[in-house]
Amino acid sequence: MWVAAGLTAAAMSVVRKLRQGGSRRPAGGGPPVLLLAAFGVAIAQTIVLAALAVYARELDVAATGATWLLTAFMLASAVATPVAGRLGDLIGHRRLLVTGLALLLAGSVVAAVSTQLGSYPGVVTGRVLQGLSGGVFPCAFGLARQSVPAERLGGVVAALSAMFGVGGALGMVAAGPLVDVIGPAAPFWLIAVLAVLALAGMVRVPSPSTSASPTGRVDLPGAALLAGTLVALLLAISQGRAWGWSSPGIVALFVTAVALAAAFGLVERRVAAPLVDLRLLIGPRLLTTNVATLVVGVGMFAAVTLLPLFVQTPTALGYGFGYSPARTGLLMAPIAVCMLLAAPLTVRISSALGARVAFRAGTILAAIALGGLGLLHEHIAEVLVWCALLGLAYGLAFASLGGLVVGAVGQEQTGAATGINTILRTVGGALGSVLAAVIVTSSATAPGQPPAESGYTAAFIVAAAIALCAAAVTATRGAVTAQPGSEAVNAELGEGR
Repeated sequence: MWVAAGLTAAAMSVVRKLRQGGSRRPAGGGPPVLLLAAFGVAIAQTIVLAALAVYARELDVAATGATWLLTAFMLASAVATPVAGRLGDLIGHRRLLVTGLALLLAGSVVAAVSTQLGSYPGVVTGRVLQGLSGGVFPCAFGLARQSVPAERLGGVVAALSAMFGVGGALGMVAAGPLVDVIGPAAPFWLIAVLAVLALAGMVRVPSPSTSASPTGRVDLPGAALLAGTLVALLLAISQGRAWGWSSPGIVALFVTAVALAAAFGLVERRVAAPLVDLRLLIGPRLLTTNVATLVVGVGMFAAVTLLPLFVQTPTALGYGFGYSPARTGLLMAPIAVCMLLAAPLTVRISSALGARVAFRAGTILAAIALGGLGLLHEHIAEVLVWCALLGLAYGLAFASLGGLVVGAVGQEQTGAATGINTILRTVGGALGSVLAAVIVTSSATAPGQPPAESGYTAAFIVAAAIALCAAAVTATRGAVTAQPGSEAVNAELGEGR
């Protein structure tokens, strides 16, 4: 738990530094609280990943059943995030953010108590409630844009955007030590504490006077179709290996996802107030950024899936280090630390050269780090160096994405645009985890046998190539076009250069 507490304190320090030096009115306690809220949701997403085997044993379920502790969160978050983003634009982001934090707290308590009671359905229910807090991310961006002075907004946006990766990495760092030392309920109690602190901090964050009018209507048919599309797609991706990629169930899910996506597109083009303005997804302003987000998510989560598997491989196989989950978490700590430190660096690069330059620098560094992991991983010191570089790389990439999105849309579309971008990160992450697992397991000489070292080498190299693809996607200018009301953001992030 000391690891999580230390990084949380460091995150607060980073945001305080980013807020210094402005001449306009102070932003109150808003930015640190928003950062803490986003951090809590992000860490909740992956907090069970490194300890799934422990949960399977404690809850008396098969390994495939334990994976639902991850899948349940992912599916619930996919449904809640775009809806909460749109509702925040309509009725106020603060209200939706507080609701999301309350769901995070409730889900954490339910999951912790159910773990202590050995109730598998209870833990899954808790994870669903936690996942419904995914709307905190787009609402945090929206509230920041309404309440933070323009000259400080770039730093806050970068820090918020970085929290997606920092929290995700820290979730895997903290899980092993917490479970080994305290018990399997400890990760959920940690999330509950973070939720309580964020809720207490929200008392100091007033509703901005510029919040959107509550008279707008929510596109319920669009919400239902989008939720169905995301659930079908993510369920097929996450369960494909367990059910078989050619099984009738997986094929039906993919077909359903395509059909629902088509219906969603038709509905959104016809309604007066769509849940998602399709121009935010495939229009010229954000298409490049959204594609880059999806691709960089694939590469990032392929890497964080591969690393624990590799270092926990018994040395008797001729590679790996035979690490325990706790030691694996400490090994990955440099990723989270360097991602956090990259946030202020991103602001400086973006201000001088543009956010696209910061993003491309991050993806190129990621390709170097992933290539290094694939080719030079015999000694633990080498792995630590590559992990630190990988954290810096993806910190630059993720932190700059928030600026690219916020700088491309008007204030009234912030929640919807960042909600879409967050979902694309989640989908990319799910694809990356599956891709990494498929490449590694296919290297085994026979079913049931451990993978060969060449499988890890190939998977890391593929992840490096994906990182380069993300850089190539943003190589053309026009990834961001300034919109009315976003000039201050663009100036802060160095856009339009």
